Amino acid sequence: MDREKVIRAVENLLDALGEDRKREGLQDTPRRVADAYAELLSGEGQTAEEHLSRTFNSDCGDMVVESDIYFSSLCEHHLMPFFGKIAIAYIPDGKVVGLSKLARTVEVFARRLQIQERLTRQIAEEIMRVLKPKGVFVACEAEHTCMTCRGVKKAGSKTATYCALGEFSEDKRKEVLALIK
Repeated sequence: MDREKVIRAVENLLDALGEDRKREGLQDTPRRVADAYAELLSGEGQTAEEHLSRTFNSDCGDMVVESDIYFSSLCEHHLMPFFGKIAIAYIPDGKVVGLSKLARTVEVFARRLQIQERLTRQIAEEIMRVLKPKGVFVACEAEHTCMTCRGVKKAGSKTATYCALGEFSEDKRKEVLALIK
């Protein structure tokens, strides 16, 4: 990200909105916005493999579920936040990963310009690719400010997306959904 370009763009936006960039509340706004975007988009160029490749051998083949992984991301359509929680379930095939690594994987993909459907699939595909489990299931529920603060203005509405890969039967999916509700 080119911080100076972002600062200039925010200055131009404030000018276009008819704001006085010299007034006290706006003097540092372009820099603050650049800092915020640097943080919000810090997953760009990162890979989750560095987190998921630290595994432990395990002969346990029982399903592992981590739920309520809170995240925030930026909708690529309006550059407005969406936020919610993700649950990840996987069936190990000889190795497991530390639980914090699943949350770090979420952050890698959430910290990009995103759409919820792609976010859900990217997490599932990366876990499948790196861990090589028997199966993986990712559930994402989020509130989109582009829908709650503008447009139809339906505050509190949530969108749910799911991605199941590998040996994740319908019964296993129902089991995960029951666990995370």
